[in-house]
Amino acid sequence: MRISVSSDMDEPVARSLVAALRDRGHEVRPHGALRPGEDAQWAVCSEAAAREVADGTADQAVVCCWTGTGASIAANKVPGVRAALCTDAYTADGARRWNDANVLALSLRLTSEPLLTEILDAWFAGEPSGDAEDRQNVDRVRLLDHGKTRL
Repeated sequence: MRISVSSDMDEPVARSLVAALRDRGHEVRPHGALRPGEDAQWAVCSEAAAREVADGTADQAVVCCWTGTGASIAANKVPGVRAALCTDAYTADGARRWNDANVLALSLRLTSEPLLTEILDAWFAGEPSGDAEDRQNVDRVRLLDHGKTRL
């Protein structure tokens, strides 16, 4: 799987993330502080990683910043992206299952290496739900990308 990864800081957990993804056999496409010379601002590098998911040059992305919040906000502004800030394995599983999330957002401050492994295990084991209500919700979010819904 091709996975875009962005981080606004060159932190040990960001480097561990890249190594863990490669160890799992994924092709990693680095952005921000993970790619020398690239703009490392969280809004810029998170958008870059998310755009690769939206345009199909990456299958998924992982975006990181100190809290994970800014990275998730920036990624979610890209149409077609459903980014989820996950601080534990249960949330990562639910994001994949119920939200069909295609971008994982992580906090560089809160994510330890053991927790990173648990989150990645849950993320990659998770499959989008086939439940009709879950699919309807994801479809509604897709319509929001195009401004086609109103309350």
